[in-house]
Amino acid sequence: MARHEFQPGKLVAGLFLTTAGVVYAGDAGGWWDTPWFVIIPLLTGGLCLAGAVAGLTHGVRRRRAGSRRAAAGAANGGPGGSNVPG
Repeated sequence: MARHEFQPGKLVAGLFLTTAGVVYAGDAGGWWDTPWFVIIPLLTGGLCLAGAVAGLTHGVRRRRAGSRRAAAGAANGGPGGSNVPG
C-alpha cells in the first residue's frame, strides 16, 4: 500500500530535471557539446508542464472528492452528510 498519494506534477518536474542533469553530465564527460542556453527552455518548459499537470491533478481530485461527499451525503439522509437533527 502506498504511504502517500501519487503526484504526477512532481514526477514530470523530476523527469525534466533529471534530463537536464544528463545533458550536462554528457557535456562534462565529453560525449557531446551542449551550448549553455539549451538548459533554459528545457527547464522552463518542464516546470511549466509540471505546473499544468499538478493543476490538472488538483482539479480532478477536488472534483472527485466533491462527488464522493455528495454521494455520502445522499446516502446519510441529506446534503450535510449527517442525519442528526440540527
